[in-house]
Amino acid sequence: MALRLLRGTRALVVQALRACGPAQVAACSIANAGDIPSDEGQATGLEREIMIAARDDSDPYNILATKAALGTKEVPSITDKRIVGCVCEEDNSAVIWFWLHKGQTQHCPNCGTHYKLVPHQFSH
Repeated sequence: MALRLLRGTRALVVQALRACGPAQVAACSIANAGDIPSDEGQATGLEREIMIAARDDSDPYNILATKAALGTKEVPSITDKRIVGCVCEEDNSAVIWFWLHKGQTQHCPNCGTHYKLVPHQFSH
């Protein structure tokens, strides 16, 4: 009985491979001996689209972290130092606080955005 079941399964596999054609046998095979399929090979639907987009360095669904803006943000102050709060991501609720001193360009320790203290003059 078991032998008949194995012969039937073998016949189905051979039939499926013949339908694929000789050029596509490797892609159509159920499992290659000893090979483990990759994540991309097993992914389907939206997950597969996201993996292909990540491989091509595109972000169609805005799932990757936003990149910091280029340049230095100038922070006005009437004193020689000021405390600055950086919200690193748009939807983040945590604020990273650090001191900014006159004459030095400093960066956020979390996201790397650069800040510079510039003197502010009152207009009276």
